[in-house]
Amino acid sequence: MTPAEASAARAVDPQGFDIDRVRADFPILQQEVHGRQLVYLDNAATTQKPASVIEALERYYYLDNANVHRGAHELSERATRAFEAAREKVRGFLHAHDATEIVFVRGATEAINLVAQSYGRANIKQGDEVLLTEMEHHSNIVPWQLLCEQTGAVLKVVPINEHGELILDEFDRLLTKRTKLVGIVHVSNALGTINPIKTLIHKAHDVGAVVLVDGAQAVAHIQVDVRDLDCDFYAFSGHKLYGPTGIGVLYAKQSILEAMPPYQGGGEMIEHVTFEKTTYNKLPYKFEAGTPNIAGAIGLGASIDYLRTMGLGAVSAHERSVLRYATQRAQEIKGLRIIGTAGLKCSILSFVVAGTHPADFGTILDQLGVAIRTGHHCAMPVMQHFDIPGTARASIGMYNTRQEVDVFIDGVARAKRMLS
Repeated sequence: MTPAEASAARAVDPQGFDIDRVRADFPILQQEVHGRQLVYLDNAATTQKPASVIEALERYYYLDNANVHRGAHELSERATRAFEAAREKVRGFLHAHDATEIVFVRGATEAINLVAQSYGRANIKQGDEVLLTEMEHHSNIVPWQLLCEQTGAVLKVVPINEHGELILDEFDRLLTKRTKLVGIVHVSNALGTINPIKTLIHKAHDVGAVVLVDGAQAVAHIQVDVRDLDCDFYAFSGHKLYGPTGIGVLYAKQSILEAMPPYQGGGEMIEHVTFEKTTYNKLPYKFEAGTPNIAGAIGLGASIDYLRTMGLGAVSAHERSVLRYATQRAQEIKGLRIIGTAGLKCSILSFVVAGTHPADFGTILDQLGVAIRTGHHCAMPVMQHFDIPGTARASIGMYNTRQEVDVFIDGVARAKRMLS
């Protein structure tokens, strides 16, 4: 690409998306790292937070700090209103039918463990099958391995092809009447692949299986409508949605939640307790034992407000444009191999360079002010599939620009020269 072509490419952006305004909303992006302007390309690990989210957290702790639901005083009432308003924002964001289908958890990992140990222990028996995919995050593998060890169920895995796409014929072959649950990632954190989950959910329901979707990498990039998808469970983490850490969501159909036993016992999840018998609280509180992450939920609500203001459609179009540009620039580097070349993908550019180790790129790029992630990305089976120790991964968020891509690619080229 010539300098003139690069300049022309940088000038193209989806109409109506004000990237300068967006970047101004994120205070952390204004700093320098090692004397260089920060280029943050580690959004798949965690996103940065806009000022409005930080201010929502501050406002709660400055003015409204109190426990929710049980207090008779004004602070508790204000905290409760803000906490439940956040639940309603999540409901609207996912297009769920009712707020009782929204359970606050610590993150997608806890949400999946909740389903495995509550729904799974109650419904999956010896000889039943759990069907996963080869591209799952460890958080959507290990809980099901534990369940299978506990119950005698069998774990089956749908393989991927050389592009990092599911082999759909294998999905059809492995999906049988013995399949009781399908766990599938919406967007791969290691590859960027967007899975055809609506089609897969329909097929799973045809054999009587329920479906859990790991949406941790999807919700910041794709419009999610759980009713349209008809998924039984959907899990995501707030910190990948420009919200705080330590807060996440499990969506589940109301009828399923009502039939599930509690996951944890303690305060809030009870209705009445005696030493002889305990009765449980109504939904969703039956699954929210103990004092919740009140500030985290309020911050998550603020992040959803912010995304609505920006417009997720405009955000997605901008990110696709930046990813296309990054992919084009990366292909200019001799010896660089992109891992994950699905026809439908978002946000992720994972790569290896012949004769080098991915970790070395992370170290050198950090000295240039560029933050990326290196390693197996909690997706070791993906790395085993491609016979590599790991990848260097740049992951794009709403505030990333083509100019930052140029800095990143120049850094990769420089690192390659140094490592050669």
